[in-house]
Amino acid sequence: MQAVLHMIAASGGAAGGSAVSLLFLVLIGVVFYFMLIRPQQRRARAQRELVQSISVGDEVVTIGGMFGRVQEVDDDAVTLEVAPGTSLRFVRSAIARRLVEEEEEEESEEEEDQEAGESP
Repeated sequence: MQAVLHMIAASGGAAGGSAVSLLFLVLIGVVFYFMLIRPQQRRARAQRELVQSISVGDEVVTIGGMFGRVQEVDDDAVTLEVAPGTSLRFVRSAIARRLVEEEEEEESEEEEDQEAGESP
């Protein structure tokens, strides 16, 4: 009888250990999702939105580091003027980022300073 009770207690302990192991694996999966997968999805979504919002006149930088002004936009390509009289054609997905003019940045900083000064 005592041996049977001992065997039941031992099997219950093994089941509890496997539940903790399973919980640990689920926790690791959740951590990976929030630290790796979700931020990557956000970056990919932001890149798709950037590529779709490119318009003529925007200053951009390509993934290769080439600066240029958008002259023409097609369904799958953009034409950039990289120097006066020099235009290059790139795939839309080659656009890494859009440049913001310094004047716009300075104006927004001045507005923020004025708003901060008005607040008590």
